[in-house]
Amino acid sequence: MPDETMVERPGGREVKDADDRAVKEGREMQSELRREGAGGAADDSQRDAGERRKQEHVIGPVSDFPDGSHRVVDVDGRQIGVFNIRGSFHALPNICPHQTGPVCEAKQVVGTLVATEKTDWDPEWVKDGEVLICPWHGLEYHIPTGQCLAFPNIKLRRYDVSVEDDQVVIRLSSRASPSK
Repeated sequence: MPDETMVERPGGREVKDADDRAVKEGREMQSELRREGAGGAADDSQRDAGERRKQEHVIGPVSDFPDGSHRVVDVDGRQIGVFNIRGSFHALPNICPHQTGPVCEAKQVVGTLVATEKTDWDPEWVKDGEVLICPWHGLEYHIPTGQCLAFPNIKLRRYDVSVEDDQVVIRLSSRASPSK
């Protein structure tokens, strides 16, 4: 377990070292998304096949991901949340576009309340087991689509994930080599 000593910041704010590390990692991931031209809104599964080569990464047996569970894995230096929702696997980056929080480290996956004219503005529970809530500031994301429920212009990247020979496999676009 990382050392989580409290440190004082300008203005008297105390934060844990682990929080500082998470912010730094989030900023690095945000820079990576910008370099890839994704801005957090692209979907690896929809990129032109000739544009980038896909690399497969076996992340573990299906038994490591029981129905209704999720966990964060490191794939090629990227923190990725892998979710099993009723036998369907989904993978999202572990970074919230709001303030680079570790969105996939949420304790649980839930649903959300929606009130519409169709329900006469009475709230109804929807998307049960499909909503991820960022632990930093509470933004909600629909896991299967990556869509932020509060802001239609914010969408998390989705990664290709499948089950092959009882193994969970993620496909990532290979990273472009820096040009000299």
